[in-house]
Amino acid sequence: MHQVFLESHNLKNKFTGFGQFNYHLIKALAQQDTSGMNITLHAKDVDALKKEFGTKFYYKKYKSITRHKPFRIKKKYDVWHCLNQNIKIEPFYNIPYVLTVHDIHFVTEGSEGLQKKLRQKFEAKLKRSNSIVYISNFAKQDTHAHFNVPNVPEYIIYNGNTITDVDIPTSFKPTIKTERPYLFSIGDFSERKNFISLVEMLRHTPEYDLVLAGNNTSLYANKLAQLVTQYGLEDRVFKLGKIEDVEKHYYFKNCEAFVFPSHREGFGIPPIEAMYFGKPVFLSNNTSLPEIGGENSFYWDHFEPKYMAKVLQEGMQTFKQNQPILEDWYIKRAKSFDWNDTAKKYIEVYQSLLD
Repeated sequence: MHQVFLESHNLKNKFTGFGQFNYHLIKALAQQDTSGMNITLHAKDVDALKKEFGTKFYYKKYKSITRHKPFRIKKKYDVWHCLNQNIKIEPFYNIPYVLTVHDIHFVTEGSEGLQKKLRQKFEAKLKRSNSIVYISNFAKQDTHAHFNVPNVPEYIIYNGNTITDVDIPTSFKPTIKTERPYLFSIGDFSERKNFISLVEMLRHTPEYDLVLAGNNTSLYANKLAQLVTQYGLEDRVFKLGKIEDVEKHYYFKNCEAFVFPSHREGFGIPPIEAMYFGKPVFLSNNTSLPEIGGENSFYWDHFEPKYMAKVLQEGMQTFKQNQPILEDWYIKRAKSFDWNDTAKKYIEVYQSLLD
């Protein structure tokens, strides 16, 4: 029986993109035919995983000391899958290694010293890889533009849509209800997510409120809060913080549109989630977002506030004039991103190394 190890300890960060990727990939792998291989999950809370997945997987408890070279995991697995490019846990031995690359934001973010450190770690991962999976064509192109990629098999495997059920319990009560129709966005409050541009735009779209969800404990969040106060928008901009799935579904379902002016995305799951509810999505026209959003999403080429408002207002008019057709298109596109398809393709990658 072949032994496949999933370096999946980011499961502990449930509300992050990596946490979501790890969990939904594992959940989909549990539904597949994996005969001929034993898959081991590496996680902090193995009891919760055992309760959910039972004997479908083997389990190894995560210990932070294994980040250090002398204490690395020494079992010689037949395939080691590093589920994202930032993971510090590595195998002790030189064994077949799959690397999933979500993004290389670190080449432009943070201090020069941090960028150099992360580049070196990523270069070491590339060098030891036997197969590389990118979550979008953009992620592959960006990696090749900044690094010498080894001559190994490379794959594009899209993430799936994390939402498969749009029903919301009738008893559910949201944290806030807005007085006006609202725009919705979700993500970390950071320079890259560019939420401040939405606050600037809101001054020119008096018909809408703005609801923002995600980790809002940052210097950027403080800067955004100061801007909201400066513009007197306290009754129109609402920050939810981290939210559970049901609440996230509520805000997707009831928003007028999903707005996502991110400067840089390796993939971008939230726009697909919004599409699943048939909602129009407004995205930055850069990095992977046009690849994910497709031809019927609406795009900002830059972030001048009046221009953004114009794109939004004209886009909403187009959507409302063609609502049944566009709703159907959005829902079908969202469903085309399927975690079961994603899991099957990863199994094929594992099998290619096992063969």
